[in-house]
Amino acid sequence: MTSSAPLRGPHLRERFAALDEFLREHQAIWRPIPFTELRLSWENQLPELAAWLRERSLADADAIHNRPEDLQAPAPYPQLAARSVELCRLGELPAVQAETLPNAFTVDVPGRKWQQIDAFASRLDFRQPPEHWLDWCAGKGHLGRRLAHGGTQLTCIELDPQLVAGGQQLSQRLGLAAQHREQDALADDALRHLTAEHTAVALHACGDLHVRLLQLASETGCRQLAVAPCCYNRIRTPNYEPLSETAKASTLQLSHSDLRLSISETVTAGARVRRQRDQSMARRLAFDLLQRELTGEDRYLPVPSLATSWLDKSFPDFCRDLCELKQLPAPTDRDWQALETAGWQRLAIVRNLELPRSLFRRPLELWLVLDRALFLEERGYQVTLGSFCPPSLTPRNILLLAER
Repeated sequence: MTSSAPLRGPHLRERFAALDEFLREHQAIWRPIPFTELRLSWENQLPELAAWLRERSLADADAIHNRPEDLQAPAPYPQLAARSVELCRLGELPAVQAETLPNAFTVDVPGRKWQQIDAFASRLDFRQPPEHWLDWCAGKGHLGRRLAHGGTQLTCIELDPQLVAGGQQLSQRLGLAAQHREQDALADDALRHLTAEHTAVALHACGDLHVRLLQLASETGCRQLAVAPCCYNRIRTPNYEPLSETAKASTLQLSHSDLRLSISETVTAGARVRRQRDQSMARRLAFDLLQRELTGEDRYLPVPSLATSWLDKSFPDFCRDLCELKQLPAPTDRDWQALETAGWQRLAIVRNLELPRSLFRRPLELWLVLDRALFLEERGYQVTLGSFCPPSLTPRNILLLAER
């Protein structure tokens, strides 16, 4: 059984190898996307599981969405779930005793965001005390200020000039030795802001933005790094390009849609937002049935994001306007009610068929984070991976700590 401690040393490579094998072996289950395919390739191999899932309701699927490993489904589901849980065991990083900050530090920060910042900051236990914090893609620099409150130097890097100005004002008001600098993190000259003395931190910098930090920080020889990655699909290349030599040696190739799987669980939304999301998806699925009929082609047609005002249209108008937008033939009159009902039925099937796929959500995320960890290890860092908060606070709760 895999232990539930933070990962470090040889365990990083061992866990990566096991995850890599698991993901490669079961690609037929997690690659196909139920939303875009009427029937999934694995359904023929696993007819009992497929039939069982197709019988379940939308409410059934939603009740288990964020706990797919608990579903009591036909084989091989329980076996896959057990292996997924075992491979994703990751201990919590120990909390460092932190003093309570004055309320002035939390001004202008939403409560949930501050809880994430506080949890992140309380897990940074380095051998050497940091001398100069570098908050990467800092926004207004709330994380940086939380870390530098005792008077340590702070540099905040941010692209948005309004956030830079707002952050500088907040830091001055609190009397902190902070510099807020406007900088595109992906530009060639971003390297000029990093020195070997920096302890670089990034809380939920998306995709290429946090990857860029790992590359520049290791190139500059930054003494310490603390990164909680996010949005692995936000990359500029057509497919994922592994960072570590270990991941480069894997035969696993990941597309944008594969990467989206790693962040596909939903944090609790309000009832109204959930209703709107469901209605939008049911209508899109109904429209998909319509467009297959109109084009005579049995394949999914991507539709752009639509403003919520589209949901105020009647269903027939929604379909007609979408046909016009996608330059399809105008649909003839039909039983619109039956088509809309078919969309809702399909939504229930889609959500249930997504459950086997979602067993690979966390394994894929951990594979991606371990690629980052091994990249830093190959560049002379000692790396520790662990969680910094419960998933209910943020599903992106993995923290990578690295020290030269």
